[in-house]
Amino acid sequence: MTNGATSPVTAATLKVEHSPLLSPTSSQSVTETVNGSHRFVIQGYSLAKGMGIGKHIVSDNFTVGGYRWAIYFYPDGKNPEDSSTYVSVFIALASEGTDVRALFELTLMDQSGKGKHKVHSHFDRSLESGPYTLKYRGNYLKDDCLIINCTVGVVVSAIDCSRLHSIQVPESDIGAHFGMLLENMEGSDITFDVAGEKFHSHKLVLAARSPVFRSEIFDGVDDQKKEMVITDLEPRVFKALLHFIYRDTLSEDVESVESSSASLSSVSETLIAKLLAAADRYCLERLKLMCESRLCKNISVNSVAKILALADEYHATELKAVCLRFAAENLP
Repeated sequence: MTNGATSPVTAATLKVEHSPLLSPTSSQSVTETVNGSHRFVIQGYSLAKGMGIGKHIVSDNFTVGGYRWAIYFYPDGKNPEDSSTYVSVFIALASEGTDVRALFELTLMDQSGKGKHKVHSHFDRSLESGPYTLKYRGNYLKDDCLIINCTVGVVVSAIDCSRLHSIQVPESDIGAHFGMLLENMEGSDITFDVAGEKFHSHKLVLAARSPVFRSEIFDGVDDQKKEMVITDLEPRVFKALLHFIYRDTLSEDVESVESSSASLSSVSETLIAKLLAAADRYCLERLKLMCESRLCKNISVNSVAKILALADEYHATELKAVCLRFAAENLP
């Protein structure tokens, strides 16, 4: 009988480590156009006609989508085969050393009142093809003036790599918090007397917002003054001024009268016009621009002269420029 030896068998257990699952992420490609337009007015077209084939008039550069563009107008055409019968219009990329993809639309404006504008659209990567010849038509000329409108749409692509789950951050409410200070008068340390009506405020808030208030409150001999008298503003205007200083917005009173401003006989008597004067008085540039924007909406043939006078008196440069452009385009 043969004795056999057996070897022990050892069982091994393998432990598999599982990595924790990472939060899922997502991304998306977004392709869109950034659009802008430029109006090129050729005044004295008959004088430009005859300057020669291949000779051009160029517009001022304008920026769309971060790139500079220009309109080239050839009164006698760009190529010899045009034989001065056609005019040629080009849109050119003025930014050097750049590669851009864009859509554009060139429009020869119909000035006869028929609304039959002549439109040429194009899409090309290199922007080198062309020209687009526009045959002369009497409808497009008025007072020896030709108007070309160019709309450019720069194609941009971006990757949005935000996570699948995001946390929304609310809009700033600091204006609401400061507005509560104005409403409950907590901690107020100065009072304004405006035509007998009292307004309580805070010196530091006023000084932080307006260099004029800072100078009037702290740079005088008596910087511990507790009350000031305002003689050049109405109570409703001063109230709207304080509302902006604390909340950085226009008050509801200003917003509610905006729609009726155009119908008033004197633009200078409107609340928004008087608030513009106050903004200029206290060097509140943002408030001044907000007032200019509101007054701009009320510009008409009947009101442009009065609004221009306001803009000039209160150094409203943006509003003044709009008034002058409107007058040049609409008044004889």
